[in-house]
Amino acid sequence: MRVIIHGWAVVILLQIAGAGMALAGQLVQVKISNLAFQPAEISVQVGDTVEWANDDFIEHTATANNGGWDVILGVGHVGRVQFDQPGTFDYFCAYHPNMTGSIHVSAN
Repeated sequence: MRVIIHGWAVVILLQIAGAGMALAGQLVQVKISNLAFQPAEISVQVGDTVEWANDDFIEHTATANNGGWDVILGVGHVGRVQFDQPGTFDYFCAYHPNMTGSIHVSAN
């Protein structure tokens, strides 16, 4: 019985450790408020994760111009994208195309 319990404990600990490793770099937050991404332009490093937090009164998206990602953000919700390649990534809200932003990703 101890072997079974010990085995399950190891599995659970590995899952917890793996969850913590999912965000390798820094977490950079962009708030959505008053129909705007704030800040609209950010700079991050390869491996960083951008988190959009919808503090607005309606649903929004963070949709890559190049089709690389499409994060749907309900009121009060957050969404994340990790950036593994350097470059400039422009995005917009699919529901409100006048809402735009830009992420500059540089190599470490």
